[in-house]
Parts: sequence; C-alpha cells; structure tokens
Amino acid sequence: MDDFPVKLAGFLEDIAGRIRALTVDRAAKVIRLSTLGVVAASFAFMAVVFLSLTVYQALEIPLQAWGAYAVLTGLFVVAGALIWMKRSKDPDR
Repeated sequence: MDDFPVKLAGFLEDIAGRIRALTVDRAAKVIRLSTLGVVAASFAFMAVVFLSLTVYQALEIPLQAWGAYAVLTGLFVVAGALIWMKRSKDPDR
C-alpha cells in the first residue's frame, strides 16, 4: 500500500500523456504543416510573378513592348487551349 501514490501518479501521468498525444500534438503538427504550406505557397507565387516579369523584360530587349505582350499573350492562349482540351467531357461534372 505504500507504493499506491506512486502508481496513481504514474497512471495519471500516462493518461495525460496519451490525451496530449491524441489532441495537442496532432493539432500542433497540423498547424505547423499548414503554416509551412502558406509560406511555401507565398514563395511559389512570388517566384511566378518574378519569373513572368523577367520573361517580359527579356522579351522586351529584342522586341518592343507590344511584341513582348504579343508573345506572352500567344503563350497564354496556347496554354489555355491545351488546358481546355484536357477538360472533362462529362456533362454531369
């Protein structure tokens, strides 16, 4: 009977550890991953913006501004047409 308080304290600590593993640790992992996802998406968006500006500036050197716009517009139209051809033909979707 002398070790009952030690066993009870160990039992309660074990239960608290399990509850924490099921709740707080999982929530912390989800929050960490979502935060990293937002940061990665922000960096990816900035990279796309800077890449598009760089491509425009590079096209503007040999062509004038209207030529660079025409080339980029043509590329976007071709990309849009390819994506449009890949769409689902199912009328229910």
